[in-house]
Amino acid sequence: MSAPLSVTYRIGIAAWIALIALQVAWYAWLFPPERIPVWIALAITVIPLLLPAMAVRNVRRALLWVGILGLFYFCHGIAECWSSPQERWPALIEVLLTLLLIGALGAGVKRKPSPSAS
Repeated sequence: MSAPLSVTYRIGIAAWIALIALQVAWYAWLFPPERIPVWIALAITVIPLLLPAMAVRNVRRALLWVGILGLFYFCHGIAECWSSPQERWPALIEVLLTLLLIGALGAGVKRKPSPSAS
């Protein structure tokens, strides 16, 4: 029997799922790409977020990989905020979700007590 997930990991998983849903809504519904087919945009944005699910048995490892990938989505969100005023809201949500994801990952790290604390 496995131990229950900590609150920080649950927040991280929720942010991960929301980031996937945002990509689908963004490129399939809100602002479909004009120059490439929708399925290519979805493949580029969603498939990388699905790959860490292969490590879902080890939630810490899966969230670590999503956190690393989240850096790309953070940069993408910042770039879209500046370059595309009509896509500013989904981009801001993307930035906030990646910050929440990375913050949850960092908060969930178990730290060793420092030797000077004892």
